Amino acid sequence: MSAIQSSLNGQATATDDNTKTASATNNRDASKLPVSSPEEAPASTFKLGDFQIDDPNARPMKILIIGTGFSGIAAGIRFRQRIPGVEMVIYEKSEAVGGTWFSNRYPGLACDIPSHCYQYTFTNKTDWSSFYAPGPEILAYLNSVVSQYDLDPYIKLRHEMVGAWYDEATGKWRIRVRRPRSRPHTSAGHGQSTDGASEGEHVRSNSEEWEEFEDTGDLLFTGIGGLSRWDWPEIEGLKNFKGTLVHSAQWDVGSGSSEGKEARGIGLTEPEKKLNNGWEEGVKDWKGKKIAVIGVGSSAIQIVPALQPKVAKLYNYVRGKTWLAVPFGSDRMAGLLGRNTEEQNYAFSEEEKQSFQDPAYYKQFRHALEEDLNSSHQAILRGTPMQMGAREVFKANMLKRLAKKPWIADHLVPDFGVACRRLTPGPGYLEALCEDNVDFIPTHIKRVTEAGIETVDGKHQDLDVIICATGYDTSFKFPFPIVGRNGIDIRSKWSPYPKTYLATCVDGFPNWFFSLGPNSAVGSGSLLALIEKQVDYAVQVAMKMKRERLKSVEAKREAVEDYDEYIEQYFPTTVYSEKCRSWYKMGKEEGRVVGLWPGSTLQALRVLQCPRWEDFDYERIDDDKTKNRFYYLGDGMTFPEKTGTGSRALVSWIRHTLSLTGNIIFSGAWYLDDDHINIPPGMPS
Repeated sequence: MSAIQSSLNGQATATDDNTKTASATNNRDASKLPVSSPEEAPASTFKLGDFQIDDPNARPMKILIIGTGFSGIAAGIRFRQRIPGVEMVIYEKSEAVGGTWFSNRYPGLACDIPSHCYQYTFTNKTDWSSFYAPGPEILAYLNSVVSQYDLDPYIKLRHEMVGAWYDEATGKWRIRVRRPRSRPHTSAGHGQSTDGASEGEHVRSNSEEWEEFEDTGDLLFTGIGGLSRWDWPEIEGLKNFKGTLVHSAQWDVGSGSSEGKEARGIGLTEPEKKLNNGWEEGVKDWKGKKIAVIGVGSSAIQIVPALQPKVAKLYNYVRGKTWLAVPFGSDRMAGLLGRNTEEQNYAFSEEEKQSFQDPAYYKQFRHALEEDLNSSHQAILRGTPMQMGAREVFKANMLKRLAKKPWIADHLVPDFGVACRRLTPGPGYLEALCEDNVDFIPTHIKRVTEAGIETVDGKHQDLDVIICATGYDTSFKFPFPIVGRNGIDIRSKWSPYPKTYLATCVDGFPNWFFSLGPNSAVGSGSLLALIEKQVDYAVQVAMKMKRERLKSVEAKREAVEDYDEYIEQYFPTTVYSEKCRSWYKMGKEEGRVVGLWPGSTLQALRVLQCPRWEDFDYERIDDDKTKNRFYYLGDGMTFPEKTGTGSRALVSWIRHTLSLTGNIIFSGAWYLDDDHINIPPGMPS
């Protein structure tokens, strides 16, 4: 008998009399209570599960991810990181990763918020070339992230989802995917097969014929943003034009003509060089041509200054007004780096890039920028001092930049509030409008002829090229069916406008979560932080499904309706509800705001931080065996205890094996791992 046991026995002996007295008292009290005979209780048929609560194989999970933009890439990283043994596939319709940053390749394409704020929180790029990073550089960043986290084996390029159907019996999503019969391209040129074939299925044909196949998964995550669907503007005679007609969202002028050329020295792959720098080569013979750019949205504002010095004459046809923003974060950036605040888009010096290599300094630098970016939410609220001040500052800035052609301001400076339409800094745009070879035309277009454009005042302009920079379809009407319970297609459910649960999912469509869906963009603040939080939300759901052996997780209809009511009450307090044509309102002047989160970015991050599990309905995989909600507790052990993987030798082996897959490492004392310890701050020393 050990000393500890002896001590305990001694304590028991010393208190024996007290214990007997208490026991007698308790017995007297208990005698007054009704006693149930064991025979009267119904016999339980419940049996413990022959598995452990954290067994990676007890509840297999397959995740289907659609898209390889910022959302899809983040999802691929996080699902794989946080769910042991997860099976995952990422389908991408294009021939390379990057989402909108691959499909868009128009002249002047760039980010319109500071480049150091337009990246993942977990993967910093410290050598951005300029304040507003050009599109090809953002694309290169995304490719580097894919390589860093080894996502290539999971990505299937040139695989387009053409439909998705929820199977209520199995709780799984069945998707139909279209792909070329010939061997598809591989992600980022790494050479792996991406045929996406089911087991035993192989693609042998070398022709460019297309085929369709089906895949199934437990959770469907779509990262299909609002900049993935476009269409031609409804202008009479547009397709009759005999010159070059191009849409900014489908820029194909010169594609491929710069293959093999150095891509601005930022290490792009050959497909990226081909599709993102081809425009410069393609427009080299435009020096003697007359070009029309239709529109005054973000794309047009970037295209005009990019093409102005390369063409003989440029006509910008504008039907509405818009605010040109003071560059976001420019004052804070200038203050941090000692720059001239008048610079609109400066290149970072080698000395500045070198200073960003210091982790402590860069963390402070990025924090300061993001704080500045997130500090302007008050400006979008009606009647606030910040909104009034923004109008004065922006108007003064626009008038100053239009000094050579002040009459343009009468047709361009809006009457509606700042941010009613998407704000764009537009470096160089107003200056380009003031150049001698640029005409600003606010008269509405009547029709397009074979030779050019005729406006409603009867004037006709002969043209060689017409560029439609007229935006995207932001109605969230998918070009393919997504069918949930009872055969309901999301396109009919989201008519006349979409309703969601916290911009992450929708009732009637279990196990489907999304990023950049309805009401999930931001008018101010960090979009990338919100994308990550939407991904994390879906990952938490998948973790719950796996841990608790759930067949389905579905937002309650009343929760969706309550959120919709909140949205209806929120937006009238903002300038977004003022009369202005905006993609926030599906391209209309008035109506429902479907594009933006109803609140600040920081509020959104707080809301999505911890799921309200009570807002969901659940079905369990084992409902046919038992109705006991705690069946998922298994046999009372954890996987390391059951398998002996808590031992030092086995933990070493598991760490080596699972670290190669990126999955969670099992440990007999995982609660001591850094990821699980939340160390509280101590008293000041």
